[in-house]
Amino acid sequence: MEWSNVTWFLTALGAVVVLLTRIRLGGESAGEQNRASGVAGYSSALLRLHTIVGVLTLVAWVVALVTARRELALGALAGWWLLAIIGLLLLARWLPSGGRHAEEKAADAWGSGAGLSLLGHLGMVAGVAYFTFVTLTDRL
Repeated sequence: MEWSNVTWFLTALGAVVVLLTRIRLGGESAGEQNRASGVAGYSSALLRLHTIVGVLTLVAWVVALVTARRELALGALAGWWLLAIIGLLLLARWLPSGGRHAEEKAADAWGSGAGLSLLGHLGMVAGVAYFTFVTLTDRL
C-alpha cells in the first residue's frame, strides 16, 4: 500500500465533505428556517466556521504534503481535528428530540436526511485519525 496515494485520496474526500456540507446546509433554509419537526437547528455561524476552517486546513494540508514540511502538517492536523469536531456538532442536529407531537423526520435519501451526513462526518473522523497516524509516524 502506497501511503501517499491513500493520503491524497482521503484529502480529496475531505474536500468533498466540506463542499457538500456547505451546499447542503448553506442554502436559503440555513439555521432555524424551514427545518423538519424533530430535527434540531444549527447555527449559521457554525456552518461558516466549518467552511472557513475546512478551506484553510485543506490549503495548509496540501502545501504540507507537497513540501513535506512536518511543522506545517502538524498545524494542518490541528485544523483537521477542529474541522471534524465542528462537523460532528453539525451532525448532532439529527439526534432525536423527544417531542410528543413531533412529526416523523424527513426520509433519508442521498441528498436529504442523516445518511449522507453520517457517512461524511464519521468518515472524516476516521480520515483525520489516519492523517494523524501518517503525520506522527513520519510517512508524509
